Amino acid sequence: MSTTTAPSATLDAASALTALMPMPVSGVQIRPDDLAADGAATAFLASFVGATSAEVALALTDDLPTDGLVSGADVLRPALEAATAALGSGILSDITEGDAGDLLAASDVAVYDLNAPDGRTLGWFAIRLRPNANPGGRATGASRTGRISRINDVEMTLTVEIGRTRMSVRDVLDLEPGGVVELDRSAGAPADLLLNGRLIAHGEVVVVDQDYAIRVTQILDATEAD
Repeated sequence: MSTTTAPSATLDAASALTALMPMPVSGVQIRPDDLAADGAATAFLASFVGATSAEVALALTDDLPTDGLVSGADVLRPALEAATAALGSGILSDITEGDAGDLLAASDVAVYDLNAPDGRTLGWFAIRLRPNANPGGRATGASRTGRISRINDVEMTLTVEIGRTRMSVRDVLDLEPGGVVELDRSAGAPADLLLNGRLIAHGEVVVVDQDYAIRVTQILDATEAD
């Protein structure tokens, strides 16, 4: 394992993670080679697909205070999203809890300790970069059509978003039937269409045979979607 010469991108990701952790983190420190796989391998795991793809894992020394409504993955997702956003545009997968042993054993993984203001180690963050084989390249013509045809039957999740907001766990737990959650979008503003979490179009909400539907009003190109 060689973590002492980790790429600067992994340090940027680890540093971005600290700002949205559910506890105060004063900074990060790369683990020496002989300590990188030390400790429990159980962690929160996710994959990031983008211009630079990555596998990430996050483990904490103390259990997160969660209940049936809010999971540990829910609590840690904003921090992991911030970390992977430092790599560029892309999509973060669902976060699962499992064994990070294979990731920690990889020769090109970078492992960072998360330090508390009092010097204690709060946990660790592991990241393994997986750059695209042809960064910046773009397939065209028959080669692109041939590759895309292989995934024609793959199902993806299309989501319509009319707005969002940020709430503390306390406010979420205080929600009751009849409560009103104010979103960050005005009435009449276009809704967003997201494919596997990536913005691809705008539209307006309509009713078709008593069911809600979306009428697409604008398809975004790659630059606008980013």
